[in-house]
Amino acid sequence: MQDFRNKVAVVTGAASGIGEALARAGAARGMRLALADVDEEGLRRVAAEIGGDVLTMSVDVGKGQQVEAFRDAILSRFGAVDLLCNNAGVVPGGRHRWVWEYDEADWRWAFDVNVIGLVNGLRSFVPAMIAAGTPAHILNTASVAGFVSGAGSVAYGASKHAAVRISEGLLAGLQAVDAPIGVTTLAPGIVATRIYQSERNRPDALRTGTDTSEDAELTEAVDELYANALQPGEVAEMAFDAIEQDRFYAFTTDAYDDAITSRIDAITHRRNPVFPSLMAMTKADAQKRSKA
Repeated sequence: MQDFRNKVAVVTGAASGIGEALARAGAARGMRLALADVDEEGLRRVAAEIGGDVLTMSVDVGKGQQVEAFRDAILSRFGAVDLLCNNAGVVPGGRHRWVWEYDEADWRWAFDVNVIGLVNGLRSFVPAMIAAGTPAHILNTASVAGFVSGAGSVAYGASKHAAVRISEGLLAGLQAVDAPIGVTTLAPGIVATRIYQSERNRPDALRTGTDTSEDAELTEAVDELYANALQPGEVAEMAFDAIEQDRFYAFTTDAYDDAITSRIDAITHRRNPVFPSLMAMTKADAQKRSKA
């Protein structure tokens, strides 16, 4: 997909971070926008700053009926969807926890947004995109956490592994039915977004008594990393470059390549895995940028 002018872009999680940047990048290319988020105030701000032909709707992507209502509003107003950006995502907060220490509500929230939200986007929009029979593209925001493994941030990482598998299945399915729709899996490393403040949007029904504040060491580390992190606008440009080239995997960094290769080698050679420090790789990514 290379012709963006007057095409319709749908972006979830559009009130901040990468979603906001994708919306701005689409607008800069002359696209008409349909933006969704649970943060209504942030959504209004983004739409007002962008201006032009923008539809906004408060949507919890984990709820299928809300996503379907969003789709219906888009088709009623614009008549088509050319670029679908399934971008909404959350990270359950709290001090470092082992996999057995996460509350059931943490798992439900992470998977409701990062997995079921992605699935709801595909179920709601893909049939209409196939029926249109015109060139289109789907961008699913995963993470490098969907390609590596280890003890840290397991609920988030597991959900992003699922997002990668779903994206691969999407590409295979679209190829099988000869649909003129490309797929890109966006896999960001460290990016200066509010992802570590996701708790602000956790539904009341999925809140627990667990302390979700981060300890001082992690807060300081995140602040230090963000000082040299990619900006959302840079990631959005990488994403659109991948869309233009019809490239499936869109990584924002090569800092995790050794860990990805090590995991693949352990699988193919039937070896026990070795888990490198995700924080160390993230710091290496930021340090590489600071020297660039």
